[in-house]
Amino acid sequence: MLSQTIIKSEVIIMKIGFIGIGLMGGPLARNLIRAGREVSFFARNKEHIEKTLSVGTTGKLVSSVRDLADCDIVFTCLPLPQTVKAVMMEDDGLLNHMKPHSVYIDTSTIDPHTAGEIEAYAARKNIHYLGCTLGLGPAQAELAQEPIFAGGDRATFDRCKDILDIIGSPVHYLGGVKQAYAFKIISNMVGMTNLAVLAEGIHLAQRSGIDTNQFLELLAMTGGDSNQLHRRGPLIIEKDFANRFAVDLTLKDLTLGCDMAKKMNYTAQFTEKARDFYKQAKEEGYGKEDCCAVYKVLK
Repeated sequence: MLSQTIIKSEVIIMKIGFIGIGLMGGPLARNLIRAGREVSFFARNKEHIEKTLSVGTTGKLVSSVRDLADCDIVFTCLPLPQTVKAVMMEDDGLLNHMKPHSVYIDTSTIDPHTAGEIEAYAARKNIHYLGCTLGLGPAQAELAQEPIFAGGDRATFDRCKDILDIIGSPVHYLGGVKQAYAFKIISNMVGMTNLAVLAEGIHLAQRSGIDTNQFLELLAMTGGDSNQLHRRGPLIIEKDFANRFAVDLTLKDLTLGCDMAKKMNYTAQFTEKARDFYKQAKEEGYGKEDCCAVYKVLK
């Protein structure tokens, strides 16, 4: 059983581990520390470590992933599916050492097939697994306003809901882990394809002699309104391409989406076209810039 205190059937997780405290994982870990939860985390980036330790007294840096084996719950927030598998499954990964009946929660963006592999592996180790994908960006995550889309065993979700409510809001249950990851990938396919179309529209507005600030303001009153219009439209016209969600990660997510579609015998035509533009942006040296840098290649 989890190390726990039961108060009116509420389960309080006593010890939490975290792997991956970068742009997205860092805010989640810090929200737990701000709430007074005991969080042990593994990281190498000095800036990320100092920032996370600075928000409270209950955060603790560990020297290796294996040091998290005695946690009641372990979170990961990592960049690639193969990274998640390497840390948790392969080469004596952490799932081989976690306590029976402990909980593993992944908040990375991975494909449903990989999620299914992890779920089966965790089950063989008698460990509960939730896939909890994230809906927005680092700014929202830092404020604990990150929408969370969870999948996995319903009883495990219910048991961990109070912890999820600390790291983000609102928290939605979608069913299985494959549904949670599919939703995240589809969301990114729609959002990033929309961003490419928006960048194209801004180019056309500029060529038409329309004031770009007015263009964004008026577009919001039409069927062209979108989340990307409000979040990244101003960044494009201000030529602010500082990394909030990198072109590299966008390309990774769109590739996951196209591959997922193929496994469903579906051709994601618009996403494939958008992926070509982000691939071009990476090839032209914009991979570490924000995804709105796709504007630079839509000349």
